Amino acid sequence: MGDWWYRNITEPGKLPLLLALLSFMATFLITRTITRLIRAGRGPFRNITPGGVHIHHVVPGVVLTVVGGFGAVGSGRHGLAASLCAVVFGIGAGLVLDEFALILHLQDVYWSEQGRRSVEVVVLASALGLLVIGGFSPLGVNDMTDQEQNDRVTLVSTLIVNFTFVFVTLLKGKPRLAVIGVLVPFVAWFGALRLARPGSYWARRWYRKRPRARARAGLRAYRHERRWSRFDRGFQNLIGGTPDPERRPPPS
Repeated sequence: MGDWWYRNITEPGKLPLLLALLSFMATFLITRTITRLIRAGRGPFRNITPGGVHIHHVVPGVVLTVVGGFGAVGSGRHGLAASLCAVVFGIGAGLVLDEFALILHLQDVYWSEQGRRSVEVVVLASALGLLVIGGFSPLGVNDMTDQEQNDRVTLVSTLIVNFTFVFVTLLKGKPRLAVIGVLVPFVAWFGALRLARPGSYWARRWYRKRPRARARAGLRAYRHERRWSRFDRGFQNLIGGTPDPERRPPPS
C-alpha cells in the first residue's frame, strides 16, 4: 500500500490535489449539514447577520479560494506548504460552489429549485477531480503514446478532433457530458453523435426543417427525464436538502 501511495500520489505530486478534493467535498457536506440545521431551527448555528446584512458563506469562500490558490501556485506540488494551501483552496472552493446558484442568479435561491444547480456543480466538480487524480488528461492526451505526443501533427490533430466533439456536445445542450468529455473523450463522442436536446442551439439550428428529428429529440428527452429525474432529484435532496415548494401566485 505504501509503495502504491508513493508511486501514484506522492511521487507525481498529486497529494495537494487529493487534499484539495477531500477538503472540498468535506466542506460542502459540513456546510450543507449546518445550513439544514439552521433551516430546521436546530442546534447552536445561526445565520451571520451583522447590522442586519446576511453574510453568505460564499464571501469567506472567495477569500479562502484566492489565498489558497495563490499560495498553491507559489508553493509547487510538493512539501507541507503546498498541502496546506491545497486544503485552504479546497475549503474555499467548497464554500463558493455551495452557493453557485446565488452567483448565477444574483439572488438568494439556496432553498429553491434553482438552488439545485449548486449541488449539480459540486457533484460535477468532484467527479472531475477524481478523474484527474485517476490520471485522466484534457482532450485524451493521456491515451497517446510518447511517440504520438512528440509528433506535433498527430498531437494537434487529436486535440482538435476531441475538442470538436466536446464543442458539438455543448451545442447539443449537454453541458455535463461536454465537461466530462474534456477528460474522457469517449463521453464527448457519445454526446456529439446522439440527438440534441430540445431547445439547444443545435436543435434550433439544424432541426428547424426536420420535424421527425425534432419529434425524436423531444421523445428521447421525455423518456430520459421520466426514467432518471426521480433518482436525480432524490440524490440531490439527500445530499443538499429538499428545496422549498414553489409559491404560485394567487388566482386573479
